[in-house]
Amino acid sequence: MKAAWYEKQGAARDVLTIGETDDPHPLAGEVRIRVAFSGVNPGDVKKRQDAFGIGMPYPRVIPHSDGSGTVDAVGGGVSQDWIGRRVWCYGAQSYRPFGTAAEYTVVPVRQVVQLPERAPLEQGACLGIPGITAHRAVHVAGSVEGRTVLVQGGAGAVGACAVQLARRAGARVIATCRAESDKQIASRAGADEVLLTDGNLAERIRALAPAGVHHVVEVAFAANVKTDMEVLAQEGSIATYATSAPTPQIPFWELVFVNARIFFVGSDDVPVDAKVDAARALSQALEAGWQGLDVAEIVPLDQIARAHELVERPTKPGRVLVGI
Repeated sequence: MKAAWYEKQGAARDVLTIGETDDPHPLAGEVRIRVAFSGVNPGDVKKRQDAFGIGMPYPRVIPHSDGSGTVDAVGGGVSQDWIGRRVWCYGAQSYRPFGTAAEYTVVPVRQVVQLPERAPLEQGACLGIPGITAHRAVHVAGSVEGRTVLVQGGAGAVGACAVQLARRAGARVIATCRAESDKQIASRAGADEVLLTDGNLAERIRALAPAGVHHVVEVAFAANVKTDMEVLAQEGSIATYATSAPTPQIPFWELVFVNARIFFVGSDDVPVDAKVDAARALSQALEAGWQGLDVAEIVPLDQIARAHELVERPTKPGRVLVGI
């Protein structure tokens, strides 16, 4: 099969290779997907760059955890009914060497989700890491039904998913965005109110939620924790999945005085049952008419280095996909 891989870490154009490799075959409990689209996430880029200082976990890595396509083979113990289904998958390269940047990928059947008929395959490749991260960030502190949820960065991939999932779970959702042009993304996802991050953001959030925000989904913990603290209700919670600085300072006593709870969410390590719940909720949202995430660009597999560079330095909002 044709695939992209790297055997050392570094700049995309220096380390990503396109070539032929053996077709994978599903083992017991696995399915093989003929990949149509492979989603590129910031985490895929960081692994290739060795941004976390972990080094090469395997001698060769076929990148990308998210993808979509059609099941064409199954391993032992998996129903033949899966063959021919349009699906999306998650975690293909989570603690595993070979992801979706290839003509075929093999994943455990529990990480494969049937794509609703109304949803295009492109959308399926967008959902995995952003959707699972968002679902966990929304629900990790408990039910949000009837509560006010603040989604910082509501126009990003995780943020837009979080807006949609929180709204479907019965929350009132306030989203923030950095640019006027991004407000419509958060609004389309289902936000009740969308605020720009300029000016006195905490004051404007408080005007919308005088009793405070019950839960925050946070994209830039170091930059925003002071604002989050200022708007948090007593016994409120913050779920953060990214930070603008690796060693953030926090307003400790202020958070103590409101009995705040802080959760740190990494999609690879979300509990298995929570991933299954997230996948189910995302598919239900698509079935109910959610249009999903914007796609910024689809890049051919031969140009995968460019796809990684578009994630590193975005030119417009939306997901970057590799077309296989």
